[in-house]
Formats: sequence, C-alpha cells, structure tokens
Amino acid sequence: MADRLTRIAIVSSDRCKPKKCRQECKKSCPVVKTGKLCIEVTPASKIAFISEELCIGCGICVKKCPFEAIQIINLPKDLDKDTTHRYGPNTFKLHRLPVPRPGQVLGLVGTNGIGKSTALKVLAGKLKPNLGRFNNPPDWQEILTYFRGSELQNYFTRILEDNLKAIIKPQYVDHIPKAVQGNVGQVLDQKDEREMKSELCEELDLNQVIDRNVGDLSGGELQRFAIAVVAIQNAEIYMFDEPSSYLDVKQRLKAAQVVRSLLRPNSYVIVVEHDLSVLDYLSDFICCLYGKPGAYGVVTLPFSVREGINIFLAGFVPTENLRFRDESLTFKVAETPQENAEEIQTYARYRYPTMTKCQGNFKLRVLEGEFTDSQIIVMLGENGTGKTTFIRMLAGLLKPDVVEGSDVEIPEFNVSYKPQKISPKFQSKVRNLLHQKIRDSYMHPQFVSDVMKPLLIEQLMDQEVVNLSGGELQRVALCLCLGKPADIYLIDEPSAYLDSEQRIVASKVIKRFILHAKKTAFVVEHDFIMATYLADRVIVYEGKPSVDCSANAPQSLLTGMNLFLSHLNITFRRDPTNYRPRINKLDSTKDREQKTAGSYYYLDD
Repeated sequence: MADRLTRIAIVSSDRCKPKKCRQECKKSCPVVKTGKLCIEVTPASKIAFISEELCIGCGICVKKCPFEAIQIINLPKDLDKDTTHRYGPNTFKLHRLPVPRPGQVLGLVGTNGIGKSTALKVLAGKLKPNLGRFNNPPDWQEILTYFRGSELQNYFTRILEDNLKAIIKPQYVDHIPKAVQGNVGQVLDQKDEREMKSELCEELDLNQVIDRNVGDLSGGELQRFAIAVVAIQNAEIYMFDEPSSYLDVKQRLKAAQVVRSLLRPNSYVIVVEHDLSVLDYLSDFICCLYGKPGAYGVVTLPFSVREGINIFLAGFVPTENLRFRDESLTFKVAETPQENAEEIQTYARYRYPTMTKCQGNFKLRVLEGEFTDSQIIVMLGENGTGKTTFIRMLAGLLKPDVVEGSDVEIPEFNVSYKPQKISPKFQSKVRNLLHQKIRDSYMHPQFVSDVMKPLLIEQLMDQEVVNLSGGELQRVALCLCLGKPADIYLIDEPSAYLDSEQRIVASKVIKRFILHAKKTAFVVEHDFIMATYLADRVIVYEGKPSVDCSANAPQSLLTGMNLFLSHLNITFRRDPTNYRPRINKLDSTKDREQKTAGSYYYLDD
C-alpha cells in the first residue's frame, strides 16, 4: 500500500468540463474496466473525481482528456507522511512547513503556485492545517502531536496559547483600494500602535502622498503604504508577501531595512520575495519550495542565505539528494561581446541628440548618445526620473521641447513598446490575440522555439485574456512586444509579476532574440539580477525624481553600475559559484573595502 500512495492526481477545476466531453478519462481507465471506481463522473458532478488509492499511474486518462485537465504526478518516496495541508480531493497539496525562528528573518523562495502563500496562511494561524485529511480535519491537539519534537510545535503552541497576533502584507497590493477607504494619513493614524508614523513615512517616502486618497495611489505608492501599515502595528508575527514589486532599487533597499527593523528577540518575520538580491539582503536564513506549480509543493529544511538561494538556482537539494529542475541557472556575465574591432564595423550605429522635455513641473534633460544594433541598453534610475518619458521620445510619441546640436536629427525609429502597466481589454482567447497582432511571428518556427516555448505561451493559448494572472499577462505582453517587427524594442519592467525562475528565463529570451534579430532593446528594470544579466550598456538617471532629472549617455556596464550604486551607497560582489550579484551588508568589511577602492560594482571574484 505504501508505495501506491506516493502519487497524486490533480484535476483542474476550471478546465474539466464533464458535460462537454465524452468522459474519455473514465472510459479509457484500465482500473475502471476491472469494475473498480478509480475515476467517477456522475451526471451531477461538476468535475471528475480520481481515487489516488486505486490509481495505478498509467497516465492514459491524462492523454485522453480533451481539455488537458488531468495531471498524474509521481511523488518522491518519503513525502507521503509529511502532508501539511490539502484543499480537497484532486487539488493542491503542501508538504512540510517553513520553520520560523524568533528574532530572525525567514526568506521563502520558489516559483509561483508552489504553496508560498498557503504556507504563510498556515503560519499566520489563518488556515488550520488538515494534514491532508480534508474529509475529517484533525483538531489542534492532534496537529500539535504531529509536529512534536520540532520547532513548529513551540511555534503553534505559542500561537494558540499566547494569542500571537499575525499580520500579512498581501501579495496583490492593487486590491487594497477595494478594502481600505480614506486617505493615507488617516489610515496610518488608525493603525499606529507603535508611534512610528512620522519615522515610517520618512523612511518609505510617504510624506508626499500623506493627504492622498488610497484609491488614487500608484502601484509603488500602494506597496510602500502596505508595508507601512504592517510595520506600524504591534504584532509578534510579521509576514510580507512580495514586498518589492513596483518599487525601484532605492525603495527596495529602504523597504528591506524597514522589514529588518521589525525584529525583536521574540518576534517572527517571514518574507516571500522573487528579487533574489533583495531576498539575500533581507533574510537571515532561507527555505526553498519546489514541486509542480498548482499540483504540490515541498518545503526544504532551512539553509543559510547564500546556500538556500544557490540551491534554488542549481535546482538540486543536497540534503535530500533530489533534483527538482533539469537545468541550473547561472549568470555568467560576459562583458559585451562587441569588444573585437572587426565585429564592431558590421554593427549599424545610431545617434540621438541632446534633448529636453518639460511636463508640468518635471524637467528631463537627455544627454546625446549613440547605440548600435544587437545591443541591450538598460536604464537605471529611481521611479519618476523620466525613463518612460525618454522611451516615448525615442518612439516619436512625445516631441522634445529643445533639441541641441541641430545637425543631428532624431532618427525616425520603428518601435515596439511593452508598457509598464498591462491592462487586458481583449475579449477573446490568447490564441486570437496573437493571431491578430503578430500573425507572421507566431507562425514562424524560429520565433516559436526562441520566444514562445521558453515563455510557456503554449499552455495559455486557449485561455481568455481577461482571466490571465499578472505573471501570465506579463509573458503574453513580452511575446507580443518581441513579435512585432521593429528597429527598437522598448521594454518597461519585464520582471513585474514574474517569479525568480521566470525572470531568468525572460532575460535569456530577450537577450537571445535581440542578438539573433540584430536589433536594439532599451529595457527599464529594477531587479538587479535581471538588469546586470541583460545589460550591454547602461544609461544612468540622476537628479531629483519628479522635479529635475538628467539621463547620461549610454556607458559600459562597469562604469554605469559604479555610478548608479555610488548614488545608492551600496556595494555588490559576485557569488563565486553561479556569479549572481549579491549586495554586501551595510558596513561589512567587504562593503567598506569596496567603497574605499571606489569599486561599488565588483565584476571578477
């Protein structure tokens, strides 16, 4: 019996439509043919039910289902005894839990749909773990006995007996305005239990929006407001679900410092984060989650920060001797491949003149620069420094006020633009959207293998565009942007909503596409790992956000990064195993050494 239970059957509730098919799953199942009820579909049932005890794992039903609604997954052997929670029959299942430690920040890393938010709900006491028994859930006494001998027993006992207060900063901050009425200042006053309102507003740059209505805040402002609302309250357990989305690099570091400031000897802080350099900076130790998105997730033992992130990138857990991803992710950064002179001759060069543009009381000055094709230029700067304005001037959507050096005309470029905010208005399936917008590309085998396959667009083809999640929309938008024939690709924040794994895949797709197509890309990106991976050259923005800023000419990765990081007063080193950039902890020996030497961005270890 033991070896037969190590598989799970997942039936996707939004895909399974028993009334629209011939119930091929049930008719083709060899176990059903022997008279046992392995797959049941009654006229009344909304979706098929598959008995995991009787299933022999032949996978015939998976192939026969016309809607691709069934997955049969064989689990690693020892997992069956540590099921923590399961939502119902044939649904997602979480194995084990991360173990928080008082006085330390626990970081969680893993792809989307693998149970990170479920784990947070359980640890916050908002979801009672049913140990996989969704029919007769255990009571707390039994749950505590189950966790006996582990740190989780003390943790849950404290939650039950001392009534620990847990606060979660939700993942989707754009839903906050529906739940919270009033202006920013009033809401913070109501919640202020620690008398820290003025300090937090200063730290998180909320003073400019203090009188504004919550419904009128932008994504980044909502995110900082949500972090402030959590940090201003008195609680024993603080949880942050993706605190860095929408924020620029400077704000990410500020938010990280605010999160760390909540540590007290007996408080717990847990953070889910996809920006690996921020996660590295924030956490004291890390649990990875692996499994199959939407089907099951497994939490590893806690590791040190460096080891945990490296395990996630390598796709291999040494303590369990288990590989959960076929290829490891590395960041071998070659300084631009355009070093050799013969090759440079073949690149077309483009120049643009010095331009200025005033919008309201914001003034942007762009210094003249040049770029070549087969090149990715990453724009580095805080929010509100005019990155999007510059992109729109290149695209010819905005006319500059003053153009200096009248001999240089702004060349007319054919541009493909992926905006920062994506709102789905298309009332049909993804397939029809691609067919309508980029018909030639999406039929082209090269485009399919270079862009659509790695971005997993195939799985989304038959979904309605308006029902896509943030990450799915982002991948479709990237595919549309690269599919449109253009001279210049302008990509604004491609990492938003993507998990750490998808970010690296997206970077590789953009890089390979631009090199093969011999085009130029201008990318705005705040995720440090993605920015350094993508950049051939960088444009650094300086000045006072939303007031007066200037964009420097494109410069090499090393000098540009040095300039940018010196404004932020942080230093970077590279991890010797997979070359990912790591932020040095403030005032550490390495941090002081690099600042003295003036090398904020350290390329070779």
